[in-house]
Amino acid sequence: MTLELYQEVALTCDLPEYELRAGDIATLVDFVSHPSGGEEGCVLEVFNAVGESLRVIVVPVSVVDVLRPDEILTVRSLARTN
Repeated sequence: MTLELYQEVALTCDLPEYELRAGDIATLVDFVSHPSGGEEGCVLEVFNAVGESLRVIVVPVSVVDVLRPDEILTVRSLARTN
C-alpha cells in the first residue's frame, strides 16, 4: 500500500469520536510524526457528499487504506450525537 498526498483513502475502522465509520472516504493532506516515536500519522480532510469540508483529523497510518478498483462508493447520513 503506497499512500500519497491528496489521494482519497478509506478508513479501516470506526472512529466514533469523529462520527466516522469504516469505509468512509477522506483526503490525505499530510503525514505527521508521532511526538514520542510511535506510529506515523495521517492528516485527513473529510468532506460531505457535495464537497463541503466537515473536519480535519489526525489518525494513525494503520487506520487508512488506498481505494481499490473492486470497491464502490456509497452514501450515508452523518450520525450526529446531540
